[in-house]
Amino acid sequence: MTKETGFKEFEKLLKQGAVQTYKPISKDIYDKYSVKKGLRYKDGTGVMAGVTSIGEVSGYYIEDGEKKPMAGHLRYRGYEISELVGSCEKEDRFGFEEVVYLLLFGELPSKECLESFCGYIGESRFLPDGFAEDMILKAPSNNIMNKLGRAVLASYSYDDNPDDLSIDNILRQSIRLIAQLPVMASYGYQAKRHYYDGKSLFLHSPKPELSTAENFLYMLRPDHKYEKAEAELLDTLLMVHAEHGGGNNSAFTAHVVSSTDTDTYSAISAAIGSLKGPKHGGANAKVMGMMENIEENVSDWNDREEVGAYLTKIIKKEAFDGTGLIYGMGHAIYTISDPRAEIIKKKARELAEKNPELQKEFNLYLLIEELTPGIFAEVKKSDKVMCANVDMYSGFVYKMLGIPPELYTPLFAIARIPGWCAHRLEEVHANRKIIRPAYKSISKPRAYVPLDER
Repeated sequence: MTKETGFKEFEKLLKQGAVQTYKPISKDIYDKYSVKKGLRYKDGTGVMAGVTSIGEVSGYYIEDGEKKPMAGHLRYRGYEISELVGSCEKEDRFGFEEVVYLLLFGELPSKECLESFCGYIGESRFLPDGFAEDMILKAPSNNIMNKLGRAVLASYSYDDNPDDLSIDNILRQSIRLIAQLPVMASYGYQAKRHYYDGKSLFLHSPKPELSTAENFLYMLRPDHKYEKAEAELLDTLLMVHAEHGGGNNSAFTAHVVSSTDTDTYSAISAAIGSLKGPKHGGANAKVMGMMENIEENVSDWNDREEVGAYLTKIIKKEAFDGTGLIYGMGHAIYTISDPRAEIIKKKARELAEKNPELQKEFNLYLLIEELTPGIFAEVKKSDKVMCANVDMYSGFVYKMLGIPPELYTPLFAIARIPGWCAHRLEEVHANRKIIRPAYKSISKPRAYVPLDER
């Protein structure tokens, strides 16, 4: 037997052993030990794992011990997201930076304070000398989320005081990362585009005087050009994605990792890794993939029966990716409505009305949103109240802005990092206890068998 053949046989044995070791655990075992799988009760409500003053997410209420659906609410430090977005629209200004300030400091800034804060963010955008070349261009990644996680971790080495857990120092690190993450994402995408796709390399220096949304479009596009309406739309997307309570997977990850008293860069990198997953932040890209699949397999996008039949096949795991999921529909908390989806849907409608082709595609989204709850209930024999979530329309809007799919989830990270940083500050300075839940071992004691007897 050659060495190569021996390795292949060994790999085969390893795989067989792994399949046996990690076979699915019976649902009955979870029930036997009253394990709340996914940290959720049987009715879908979450296990209470902490308290937070940063974000509030509500989509149901409990009456006589039963979960009752209600219109969704999302509040940042007590303020409705719809009011924050609506105020900026009314006053014709960008709002993401105001949201960042609110999440980090707990109060809305004065006009003078906001101007100063925007200037501070702008000046903090520049990466350290040599960072772009050494940490991004010399180590490009085909996945921008992977690149962001690595770049954030690498930032530890460029910080003269990385492990200080004082409020002042974590705030300094937080604002620096909030300012630099869009630059890292832009450079990471350009490196991917150049080294993996064979395209020309464009690296634009950030503009301190621009808003976060404007600066991202400025850096992304080879000619720097963007319309004000495009930047305003992106700004709205950043605002509605900035925070979503302490229980979402990436914010909870930030809490868990921060509870060990590790550094800011480790905690935020871990949160990025969480958001990357298609069951979390990666869902917006999955929506776009699903929509392309539906558009290819449904001849008449206006035919309710044909669209409904294909959605049925998806739910029955007979089409698309075999998961049985209609991405962009349903949420762990929201029932009747997702306020983020309502805001983005309104923006998407306004854009679609200006373009017949976009209007046709937008109408398909509306039809899927309308039909899915009924089909899901029929196929799954479920009474779950289901609404479109934020991922249903966010990818569509990114597409209309000409943003490549590789950047959909990174943009989610760019928006969400203020929330993560606020939760980190809360965990380190308000909670002060390492998070350590219990796991029940179901393995049986075994006697050790000597090597020669196995």
